[in-house]
Amino acid sequence: MKKMEFNIDTFLTQLVSADVAFQYRIVPIKKNQNIVLVKTDNTFIDQLQQELEIILGFPIKLEKETTANIDQYLLANYRRREVSNRISSLTFTDDFLMNLLFEAKETGSSDIHFEAFEKNCRVRFRIDGKLIEKYVVLLNEYPKIINRIKIMAGLDISEKRLPQDGRINLTTQQENFDIRVSSLPTLHGEKMVLRILTKNGSVVRLDDLGFSNEELKIYKLSVKKPNGIVLISGPTGSGKTTTLYATLKLLNSNDTNILTIEDPIEYTLEGVNQVQLKESIGLDFASTLRTFLRQDPDIIMVGEIRDAKTANMAIRAALTGHLVLSTIHTNSAWATISRLLDMGIPPFLIASTLNVSVAQRLVRKLCSFCKENHLLDKNDFPLGYAVPNNLKEHYKAVGCNECYHTGYKGRKAIYEIIPINKELVENIMEKKIDIESYLKKNKIATLKDNALTLVSNGITSIEEIYNFINE
Repeated sequence: MKKMEFNIDTFLTQLVSADVAFQYRIVPIKKNQNIVLVKTDNTFIDQLQQELEIILGFPIKLEKETTANIDQYLLANYRRREVSNRISSLTFTDDFLMNLLFEAKETGSSDIHFEAFEKNCRVRFRIDGKLIEKYVVLLNEYPKIINRIKIMAGLDISEKRLPQDGRINLTTQQENFDIRVSSLPTLHGEKMVLRILTKNGSVVRLDDLGFSNEELKIYKLSVKKPNGIVLISGPTGSGKTTTLYATLKLLNSNDTNILTIEDPIEYTLEGVNQVQLKESIGLDFASTLRTFLRQDPDIIMVGEIRDAKTANMAIRAALTGHLVLSTIHTNSAWATISRLLDMGIPPFLIASTLNVSVAQRLVRKLCSFCKENHLLDKNDFPLGYAVPNNLKEHYKAVGCNECYHTGYKGRKAIYEIIPINKELVENIMEKKIDIESYLKKNKIATLKDNALTLVSNGITSIEEIYNFINE
């Protein structure tokens, strides 16, 4: 028996707002010429038809559907919104844009993508690390939306040939958050990406991020040293900055002077002196670090070590008795050493200043309401991968009302933590790259190990960690 498909085309879903869909228990299924086929479990179809045509503004044909299927359609394609008085439409208005921004915030989206193509334009939300198409925008309406965003972000609406960056602050009685705006000229128009930044760093706690008990103990010991460098590595969007903010929250006290240089400032922390990077006027990581050393700091956080100049200044700060926290782009905790060596940093300086090297990734968690248990099939793993003997079964994503039919709900960080001890100092001095035997001997869990642990515990799926174990 073929499984019923509940996903509806994006163009159709935006014909009926979430508020109207839930209130009248209706879902648009398809459009034939000017008439939209709408399904409902409402008993009073005849009375409902005329009322809905007045509300929606177009002719419809109503069909009866079971309550169970209407529930599936609604929860697969719409999300209930806390702010019910904001209803979107296809025609551009300020209400549409504001409604969209608040919807993204309420659904936990990290980014909003506005994209222009030859025949239409679209809006996508990044939720739990995956992009989901939310709206289709008419070609003649798209430039109005882009210009309105530019005005809100303080950008030049006449400049369409060069990239621009700006910032929007939204403040209401219920909300207070910033949005980082980036525009990029493309073939068919400007692409706009909006990154939603929360202002409240008080909710971030190290204990809630995904460390095992042993990893948390090692990490806390490393960051509570009076000086040295703590480096967190991983690709963009892997949660590195969140880990740094949680660390700052742990270390923040009345007798400590903490300075940060960030791009952008994603959370505001009471008691922490935060500086926004502005390379256009010479306020870069390296020059700001140099100034920080004259500000009597105890702890310094550098948003990212991008080049040798910044790395050298960070090491200089650590050598002069400061604790330095930063991020770096590498694939593993030990690869951070190779990256620093490639930047031209002398091995003895790395060995004498690095407290701990951390690598991290984010994985989506399976929905606890619908995940299904399956016997292990070795074909689910990369070709030639040695599947652990103790892994006999695993869970797969299914999709239900609770997870909006994605199969996943929320994300969890996995870590690889290598504290630098005397043995590793010798390896760094001798530029030894391979430490696999050391990790096994000291029972240090790698990213692959922790990813497989999540699979065996039923927290995530093999599909979600496939890229980690295939590296």
